[in-house]
Amino acid sequence: MARQVVRGISELYTPFELVTEAAFAVDGERFVWVGRAADLPTQYADWPVVDLGGSGVIPGLVDSHTHLVWAGNRVNEYVRRSEGATYQQIGAEGGGIMSTVAATRAMSDAGLLMQARRRANAFQRGGVTALEIKSGYGLSTQQELRMLKVARQLAQDGPQRVTTTLLAHMPDPDVPRASYVEQFVTETLPEAKHQGLADAVDVFIEQGAFTLEEGRRILEAALQLGLPVKAHVEQFGNSGGAKLVAELGGLSADHLEYATPEDLAALAKAGTVANLLPLAAMLLKAPLPQAADLRASGVKVAIASDHNPGSSPMYGLLPALQLALVAAGLSVHETLVAGTANAADALGKPDWGRVQPGALADYLVVNAPQALTPLYGWGHPALKEMVIGGQSVWRADG
Repeated sequence: MARQVVRGISELYTPFELVTEAAFAVDGERFVWVGRAADLPTQYADWPVVDLGGSGVIPGLVDSHTHLVWAGNRVNEYVRRSEGATYQQIGAEGGGIMSTVAATRAMSDAGLLMQARRRANAFQRGGVTALEIKSGYGLSTQQELRMLKVARQLAQDGPQRVTTTLLAHMPDPDVPRASYVEQFVTETLPEAKHQGLADAVDVFIEQGAFTLEEGRRILEAALQLGLPVKAHVEQFGNSGGAKLVAELGGLSADHLEYATPEDLAALAKAGTVANLLPLAAMLLKAPLPQAADLRASGVKVAIASDHNPGSSPMYGLLPALQLALVAAGLSVHETLVAGTANAADALGKPDWGRVQPGALADYLVVNAPQALTPLYGWGHPALKEMVIGGQSVWRADG
């Protein structure tokens, strides 16, 4: 891998701090030095130079919660919800998640991969260099592992970085509930671990999905296998799931629409990331945790797209970050950190989403001198180039 010095950077967000008239050195896949161009150490003086001509730079975006592998569509449900039908009502009628399960089970592996790749490409053009992909639309061991294999293939094909999460989304209604939980714990989890298909385990703790006790059993079983955990919690009400994730030292607690200040404080104390999903909250007419409460708790905040065919048909992370500005009252800088370094931490990847020595050299060249321009222009990413692992993977003019 080549060594190079990148300079001609008007503004660089690391993302934690702003560096003006910046430069950095890349050795192979990683940053080895970052700072002001005037302070470039002499040891890098003879390295090849890339001049960005006064562009801004931000870290590559990290989407820490997606359901990218699925089939079918739920346009009719989207229309019905706009006319007053509830998510729970549609689910009780056999729609919702179960309609996606049926379509996903029916589609071939090649079809699932093709559609997932198209979605990932849309995210890439919006600046997402890394993303998490969950299973959850299979509901049987065979089908859940099939989804994870598709996600693994997407990672292998690149260029984006991908982590995979085995999701206990809901019990299969055609299987006795206790038997389903037992099968997930004793068969699905161990097989995902044995085949190396899951980087983490997630469970949806909510009425109509899994109870708090069932969620505890699934997450504790995952931890016993050495798999990190996270959970969908407090989306439609407060179940105690956030405190459970904190107790178990989970990577993230996701959704949190009905989290209390005490929940947020518990997450902060545990070092668990609060992962907000603004489009799902807005489409389902639920509140988002507010910036004042998040800041007061000291919790680390990530923001994700929650891309899925039902509650968040969003094709990119930038729109989620922009929605959080309005819906949660976060600052532009806070949302950038939430969509880069904090999102990487929610995936257990502390060397992603940062422009700093030792981090992987994933960054975005902005089509403007002001590095925060991509968060300003709604519907227009304003990106000139994406670099992953020190290698350019696309340019706006190429």
